[in-house]
Amino acid sequence: MFIETEGTPNPATLKFLPGQEVMGLGTADFASAGSAARSPLASALFAFPGVARVFLGGDFVAVTKSDAVAWTTLKPQILGAIMDHFVAGRPVMEADADDDLFDEDVDPADQEVVDQIKELLDTRVRPAVAGDGGDIVFRGYRDGIVRLHMQGACSGCPSSRATLKHGIENMLRHYVPEVVSVEQVEF
Repeated sequence: MFIETEGTPNPATLKFLPGQEVMGLGTADFASAGSAARSPLASALFAFPGVARVFLGGDFVAVTKSDAVAWTTLKPQILGAIMDHFVAGRPVMEADADDDLFDEDVDPADQEVVDQIKELLDTRVRPAVAGDGGDIVFRGYRDGIVRLHMQGACSGCPSSRATLKHGIENMLRHYVPEVVSVEQVEF
């Protein structure tokens, strides 16, 4: 098994591509070892000192490190753990794991606008963000304000706020006149 690695705009995050499906159509973001219990792969990666976040994408694993460790030390350990995981045929997520779903804050009267926003996010934004090792999740729309959550490499990226405000907000305002602004939400 050959695993490719790619840098991301976030220097603390590397993207690992095992050459096979990781999550398929879904994603999973783990900000701590405690939150990774439902993923054997993420749990294995958090076992290494210095791993600060694990994001599982469709066909990649993005790992964010702390400043206390160098990639030269951590990268070989992560490559070995990912290879061992897939060669052993272990599941990426436990089959009976509860999805960590949050309700969207949407006024039912705005459903048509929300559908337009989600379509633009799915077709124009998410593919680009996934290319950088992250994801963007719609969390709500009220009074012209779109609420989005950045995951993976995008979560701690120095340029994520600029991407959100200047790129995504401008695009959404252009195509959906009801959009006034975009806010990043954490949970």
